[in-house]
Amino acid sequence: MAGGADAGAGSGPEVPELVGVPLFGSLFDLRSDSLGTYLRAQHRHGDVVRVTAGPPGMRAELYCVFSPEGAQQVLASDSANFRKDNAFYQEVRDSFGNGLLTSQDEDYLRQRRLVQPLFTRRRVDGYAGAVAAETASVITAWEEAVDGVVDVSDEMTHLALRAVARILFGTDVEATADVVARCFPVITDYVLRRGYSPANIPRHWPTPGNRRAAAAMDELYGVCDKIIAERRGGAGADTAGQDGAGQDSGDGGDDLLTLLAAARSSDDEEFDASELRDQVLIFLLAGHETTATSLSFALHLLARHPEEQSRAREEISRVLGDRTPEAADLDRLPYLTRVLKEAMRLYPAAPVIGRKAVVDTRIGEHTVPAGADVIVAPWVTHRHPEHWPDPERFDPERFTPEAEAARPRYAWFPFGGGPRACIGQHFSMLESVVALAMILRAYAFEAVDTEIPVGAGITLRTDGPARCRVRRVDG
Repeated sequence: MAGGADAGAGSGPEVPELVGVPLFGSLFDLRSDSLGTYLRAQHRHGDVVRVTAGPPGMRAELYCVFSPEGAQQVLASDSANFRKDNAFYQEVRDSFGNGLLTSQDEDYLRQRRLVQPLFTRRRVDGYAGAVAAETASVITAWEEAVDGVVDVSDEMTHLALRAVARILFGTDVEATADVVARCFPVITDYVLRRGYSPANIPRHWPTPGNRRAAAAMDELYGVCDKIIAERRGGAGADTAGQDGAGQDSGDGGDDLLTLLAAARSSDDEEFDASELRDQVLIFLLAGHETTATSLSFALHLLARHPEEQSRAREEISRVLGDRTPEAADLDRLPYLTRVLKEAMRLYPAAPVIGRKAVVDTRIGEHTVPAGADVIVAPWVTHRHPEHWPDPERFDPERFTPEAEAARPRYAWFPFGGGPRACIGQHFSMLESVVALAMILRAYAFEAVDTEIPVGAGITLRTDGPARCRVRRVDG
């Protein structure tokens, strides 16, 4: 694989451009269907493509990298050449704080040192009970579903939010989940509008949009700050750095926020109150929207593929019987895990990942210039015809150990990769497998909405209902 800073800079063929309309380029295509636009760019021009958008003087230019090898360069092997300095990340920073998702350089390294001990496999495995408890509540509530129909997108968003809030806040889950559910959509829509706009008015101007977003942020920050102050008063340093598993994250003493408040590094570093809030907000954002996407589409795909649904249910029944799933069951449910991975291939929660190039970098036969806005796109790479035959077909057998070993490492990267890979990927897989196992054991699914339009927000999101008819199957 060719790569490296300044490797052949200025040489090689010109990066091909996706032709748009005069004056505005691909602006309208990106606004109406950005994911389809990126797919079209790859199909027409290959694995490094330039996409321009906007009128002269306000034009944005994106260098799109679609091959697994190119994604590996941007995220891993040449990651120092690509930073989170684009306008979109700045908007996320300004709204959700400078936590692990958005921080850089020494800020990021310090945060990672403090947070890493709280995300060991052993500790995360201790959160399976909290996930199971919230899933059981959803299963019970569906018995009252009108005509047996539920919108799995709405329901899985509710489940994932409740689970991550319970793990973060313990006994304060009720005080936070409703606020997050009410405020997050307002803030994320605000971030999206500003992040993809060629020009923005200042945030402090009293426009209706600015005022709505500011009110939502004030309410969200307020509830987080209140709970953080309470935890700070009771957190003890004796819990910091321990590698024990949490119990049920419901006693107010072993929830993740308490552990974050007590966390210290070997250099006796710790988070101050504002840094704690930044981490909490990022965990809430990344910890519920991404898992909700994976769960929603896994259920909807199974609802459209009854043979695969039956096979998954048979494995769950055989392995679990009537008992509640636990962390150790991830390795005992290989087919269900393959279902989840295939759902994450077709519907990656982070469909596009942005960076800014800081030096000229050769990717394949092309050079990406310093200063360029760069994207890698799991949405496209996960459909790359060279690595995924019949890419739109749902086929969990793509993820047998033998099939995975035969593909490039970055042919599938729903959690990003390299030094900035998602710290919560084991938690996401644990939560998804536990929840899917319990739900599929209790209910059979039939799709009401057979196609679901999607769009790229901060995470992948449905642009319409994802309704399924559910039928109780566990007696």
